[in-house]
Amino acid sequence: VAYHAAVAPIPVIPIGADRTCATAAAATSASPTATPRGCRLSSGTGPARPGSIPSAAVSEPPLGHAEFALEHGLGRGEPCRLSETRETPQTILQRKGREPIAALTAYDFAMARLLKDAEVPLLLVGDSLGMVVLGYPDTTHVTLEEMEHHVRAVARAKPRGLVVADLPFETYKTPAQAVESARRLVAAGAEAVKAEGGRTILPQLEAIHADGIPFLGHLGMLPQHVLDEGGYRIKGRDGAQREALLADAKALSQAGAFGIVLELVTPTVAAEITRLIDIPTIGIGSGENCDGQILVTTDLLGTSPDFIPKHAQPVELIRERMIDIIRGWRENLTEPTNE
Repeated sequence: VAYHAAVAPIPVIPIGADRTCATAAAATSASPTATPRGCRLSSGTGPARPGSIPSAAVSEPPLGHAEFALEHGLGRGEPCRLSETRETPQTILQRKGREPIAALTAYDFAMARLLKDAEVPLLLVGDSLGMVVLGYPDTTHVTLEEMEHHVRAVARAKPRGLVVADLPFETYKTPAQAVESARRLVAAGAEAVKAEGGRTILPQLEAIHADGIPFLGHLGMLPQHVLDEGGYRIKGRDGAQREALLADAKALSQAGAFGIVLELVTPTVAAEITRLIDIPTIGIGSGENCDGQILVTTDLLGTSPDFIPKHAQPVELIRERMIDIIRGWRENLTEPTNE
């Protein structure tokens, strides 16, 4: 894509810094007088008020998509220029057409440390944690409070990858609610948020963008709508679905998304979307022609206790090894002596 070559030196966040200056204002809601380490707000008047963005940003005209792409990860304030060890929305965006994007889910400190050591560039604190960790039947049961808890755990690992958090079901029904929910996830340690839907939630996504919080789109099969749709169904099989997906992808790109997850979209349509838009597509069960791939980490490792989707194809069922190790330890325990 033409404008990628013109991107200025990438501003990145050091290990230990919580988030970009763009989203730092949201974190101040917990401590109104504190400015995140290494960040300066462009207003020059000290820390922003709780939940605000720098005053200089408010007066700026809306950015076109190409301009926004250059500033993604910077937000509306001045960037944190401290290190070159952290991924940002901008570095993810710049990978389009250059390097495949690897993304995996992380729900806790230990998994985030593993993904950090494996140099995974994008960590999703997905609401799939409801099924994988909490034992819910689907993602619609996950609360914002539960997401905050798991985001904090992942953030404590200080991963080099960009930490993206799902906005859970019914926490972004209106633009105001979407912004409030996104701010809470950012305050917990997320550096971007993800929401399911296209043009139907465009006002919410535009409000999040206007608040200086980067967002990742999600099209195709939407797990939060699984009850309405009667199951997990492949999208893009007919002309109407194809046209809707193309229109939604274009709308999300123009609204300022730094990427779009395509879940269970036919490979042909996923490839068409990837060619159509100038932001990365990250596929899950959508073929090999997306700009990147994302998986639930337990599916990749073969530690899921029940169903493993076809697109995961774990190299080894590590769960079986884990069971053998645990069983071996149990069987080798010696009985206590009564001496």
